Amino acid sequence: MSLAGLFVTVKMIPVASRYVQKRNLFGYDINKKGTPQGNVKVPESLGIVVGIVFLVVAILFQYFNFTSDSNWLVEYNAALACICFMTLLGFVDDVLDIPWRVKLLLPSIAALPLLMAYAGHTTIVIPKPLVPYIGIEILDLGWIYKLYMGLLAVFCTNSINIHAGINGLEVGQTVVIASAILIHNIMQIGASTDPEYKQAHAFSIYLVQPLLATSLALLSYNWYPSSVFVGDTYTYFAGMTMAVVGILGHFSETLLIFFLPQVLNFLLSLPQLSGYIPCPRHRLPRFDPQTGLLTGTNDGTLVNFFLRNLGRKSEKALCIYLLAFQAIACCFCFMLRYFLAGWYK
Repeated sequence: MSLAGLFVTVKMIPVASRYVQKRNLFGYDINKKGTPQGNVKVPESLGIVVGIVFLVVAILFQYFNFTSDSNWLVEYNAALACICFMTLLGFVDDVLDIPWRVKLLLPSIAALPLLMAYAGHTTIVIPKPLVPYIGIEILDLGWIYKLYMGLLAVFCTNSINIHAGINGLEVGQTVVIASAILIHNIMQIGASTDPEYKQAHAFSIYLVQPLLATSLALLSYNWYPSSVFVGDTYTYFAGMTMAVVGILGHFSETLLIFFLPQVLNFLLSLPQLSGYIPCPRHRLPRFDPQTGLLTGTNDGTLVNFFLRNLGRKSEKALCIYLLAFQAIACCFCFMLRYFLAGWYK
């Protein structure tokens, strides 16, 4: 079904592009300003296509996998409600251009269906080196665990949104992380004998497969030079989907390590996001139309950090460097889990 979703998305994006352009939902590529490509109207908010196809595939999948008395059905539908809610709010943001401070609250609102329906455990396993000092192996956090879930949804959604600005980066990072999540789930199912643990990871696979398939379809249009822009609709949708997958799959710690580049980008962005340093509307690198290269500015983003330290790069080359760093972070997570297995937890 995910494969069908890929082909439907590929066919639907050109159709949707014509409709959004008719409604004046288009933009200009700032990183090509001063060139003929910089004057081309590029359709925006095409993440709405990915979100709709994903939801249709995920809803139809219920018919083949869940029964009416399934224990997971309530949480599965709550997860889809969160993703649908976030996709809608992302599209509203694209149309109305919501202020940053309000954007930070949107994921917490969209996560409410999952937080209310969540019936899983609220315990954490204490790392073995700390057990002698704390005196217990398992700690029940109660409502604090649900608060953590909500904050994780806020972080994942906004971190994808702010680690952006060049062709292919938003969708590319999602494809890399989703691939790592899929591999992680398959490995955990193969290594475990606990039916409930295996079901949690299988549940994660049910959602991450259509995310990966539909995102690959969008990437074919959003890769340099982009013929469509994904908009906040896609970044919110992708971030919330991966947050939900990590929460219900019970591997939120692993998910955060997969998000290591996004964590670094958030830390670099914090002075500007908090208002301590003036924050421009677009924290993009400078483009030189004569050479076609990007130069890093002093804005606190990972994109500019790479350019300041690696030198001027073309937009395509910079995106490849950033996605390679994302893949390295995911590989580091797998290595960390392997070496710490049995000692840390």
